[in-house]
Amino acid sequence: MSCNTSLPHVYVIPEDDANRQIAIGFSLALEQKVSRRLQVLNPAGGWRKVVETFQQDHQADMTRHPTRILVLLIDFDRDVDRLGDIQKKIPPDLYDRVFVLGALGEPEDLKPARLGTYEEIGRTMAQECREDTDAIWNHEQLRHNQAELRRLRERARTILF
Repeated sequence: MSCNTSLPHVYVIPEDDANRQIAIGFSLALEQKVSRRLQVLNPAGGWRKVVETFQQDHQADMTRHPTRILVLLIDFDRDVDRLGDIQKKIPPDLYDRVFVLGALGEPEDLKPARLGTYEEIGRTMAQECREDTDAIWNHEQLRHNQAELRRLRERARTILF
């Protein structure tokens, strides 16, 4: 389902299908009245492709849609420098509307924790964002997202919750 771009909205560019399923779960946990304010786009096919998709397909559009928020949902592949490397590619005027989140390794690394399916993980993430709690976000594969999550919550709370 597509977003009503005349209202504040959030686009999610997932790296792969596992990330897409997490984002879908997140969107399914939203109240019906705001569900059209979040759109999960097709998987880009790698974290570099997520960045390229942002730069080539969405960067200029964000100027035309000043209330758009973009989430780049990637696998960090245990690369602690990846966030900084990606943030350097975000123009300063868009920094407060572009967020980079993802598993420290890859979403498959969440399975041993028995957090549920990817969709259930996404639903739990949405519930915790709504309730301003952090149980799932404090998982060893997700806690590195805290700074980005804090920024995103401040920006997206009124749009999605």
